[in-house]
Parts: sequence; C-alpha cells; structure tokens
Amino acid sequence: MKHVKSIEHAIRTIREGKFILIHDSESRENEVDMVKPAQYINARDIATMRRDAGGLICLAISGEIASKLNLIFMHDLLYLASKNNSSLSKMISSIAPYGDRPSFSITINHIDTFTGITDKDRALTITKMAEVCSDIDNYGKHEFFKTFRSPGHVHLLIAANELLKERSGHTELSIQLMKLANLVPTAVICEMLDSETGGALTVDKAMEYSSRFNIPLVESLQIKESCVN
Repeated sequence: MKHVKSIEHAIRTIREGKFILIHDSESRENEVDMVKPAQYINARDIATMRRDAGGLICLAISGEIASKLNLIFMHDLLYLASKNNSSLSKMISSIAPYGDRPSFSITINHIDTFTGITDKDRALTITKMAEVCSDIDNYGKHEFFKTFRSPGHVHLLIAANELLKERSGHTELSIQLMKLANLVPTAVICEMLDSETGGALTVDKAMEYSSRFNIPLVESLQIKESCVN
C-alpha cells in the first residue's frame, strides 16, 4: 500500500525518538496505534497521544523483563482472586473477539507523581519505568519495588515471550520494533480512535494523519517479515 513506509524508515524514526503508527491487520483488531519508545517520552507526547489518538495510553514491556520483575497478567491475578470470590470466575474465562487474551498486567504510578494522571505525571512514570527496564539486570528490580506504587494510572502490558511467533498484538509488534532498533524493549502505545464515528480510526484516515504529520505508518506483516530476513 502506498501509505506504508519501509520498515527501515520506521526503525530509523523510533531510534530518533519519534512517533510511528502501527496497523495490526484486518483479521485481528484492525486498529492503528500511535507508538513511541518509552525511553524518549515526555509530557508533550502524552498530550499528543490523548488528543490525536484518544485510546488508552499503555506501556508495553518485554516478557523477559516482566518475568524478572515477577509481573503477571491481570487475568492471572484475577484468577487467583477468584478463588476467594467466585463471581470473578465468569468474567475472566472469556476470550476477546479478536482471538486471544489481553496483555494487561498491573497499573503503576511513580512515587514522585501527585495524582498520576497528568501528562507530566504519566511521562515521569513511563520514563522511570524505562530506566528500570534498561537496568533490569543490575538495580532495576530493586528500584521498581522501591519507587513505584500500584494501582496507578499507567497500564503495563506484557509482551508474549516469543513475541510475534506467539501473539500478533500491538504489544508484541511495538516491542519487536524496539528490539530491531536496539532500544530498551519498552514502548508507549495508544489506539487511534475516531470521534466522528465512535469507532476505531480507519487505516485510510490514519494514512491521512500519517501524511499530514510525516509519521511513518507500518503494517504488522512488514514487522513480521523483518524478523525472518
């Protein structure tokens, strides 16, 4: 498709700390997410994502890092809770319409935030979490439990351990790109919504946004193919 930039261009863009757009596929969510490396996020970026994308601003991290932090998926936490609250069982047993379980884990705030929801607070939580992840084999784990609290206002997403071999969500797509760019495997992602239709922004409209603001839009197939080559 003519609007899709090369994967190499997308990788160069995120290495520069800029936004890209990722479309998963028509056979899955058929959504476009705004994505940026977590290590480069700032308050202005959070404002852009909530204004121009409008979905849920989340922080995706690799499965390896999540394991080192002893983080688990929210549906597993709820399953444990359901042993003492049977009414939760039915809520956590269903699969999403697009075919798999969501990648949500816990929500966090950094201890230096106030409410946690402002643009600067969320940016602080995200950048501090990126620092934890970049130092995960040294003091990162200690810093995580020392300097974050939960629940908070930043939703953590855990990527599948085998990434795109296991799951093809925006969580895995974004983390795969971070790895291809040799960046910390953490990414801020947010679904692009359409306030006129009340649904997800179409790929055509995302293409227009991509062209207007010179933000690369890439397809999941391009990312998958880059892992094979």
